[in-house]
Amino acid sequence: MKTDARPCIGLIVPPAAGLVPDDAQHLYGDQMRFIARGLGIGGVSPEGFKPVMHRIVECAQELKAAGAQAISMMGTSISFYRGAALTEALRQDMEAATGLPCTTMSHAVVRSLKALGVQRVAVATSYIDELNERLVDYLTHEGLQVTAIRGMGITGVREVGEVTPQALIALSQAVLAQDRSAQGVFISCGGLQTHDVIEPLEQLTGLPATASSPAGFWDVMKVAGQDPRAAGFGRLFGLPA
Repeated sequence: MKTDARPCIGLIVPPAAGLVPDDAQHLYGDQMRFIARGLGIGGVSPEGFKPVMHRIVECAQELKAAGAQAISMMGTSISFYRGAALTEALRQDMEAATGLPCTTMSHAVVRSLKALGVQRVAVATSYIDELNERLVDYLTHEGLQVTAIRGMGITGVREVGEVTPQALIALSQAVLAQDRSAQGVFISCGGLQTHDVIEPLEQLTGLPATASSPAGFWDVMKVAGQDPRAAGFGRLFGLPA
């Protein structure tokens, strides 16, 4: 039996199916091996997250047992909604339980914006107002300034994945228009399909853009000691490794 010698990265994802997000293939093709475990959230809301929070560290342990060499909690709102201190505590708990380098999508978002030189950010989300408010608190705690934020009010896991690129670009442009001092745009929610959004948005606005899922992959690649660069996802993936 042939052994797969590719580096293996573990992903904890909110949907129950536990599928590796499409961005893995779009970004890195077959150069990496990604494996995933699903939490089975009931919805994109605090009420939907609470029953599965205990599963995050368990999933990290399962991923280590399956061969993961680094792990990311690939859900944005589920990792920031309890506040910045608990976001970092979650990351540390994952590391303590596995002995592996671990990160979360919320850590990834902050790191990606700072890498792009964005301190004043316009934010477009799929979220309800409560999560938007908590996201502003999180980003502010991490030293960023939200110039404007607007969400789509979606709580259904399946519905998030059905939002079109055109809708995301239009929402991002609308949020940028609220305050022209923004230095970049961030699209929040790991379930949104953004592989056809980032480069067109950067071309339309002349500003750097990032989104939860691509930022999450960029970050966990770096955490794993791999080269995160890739073509077709905008400025972030062209930065020096």
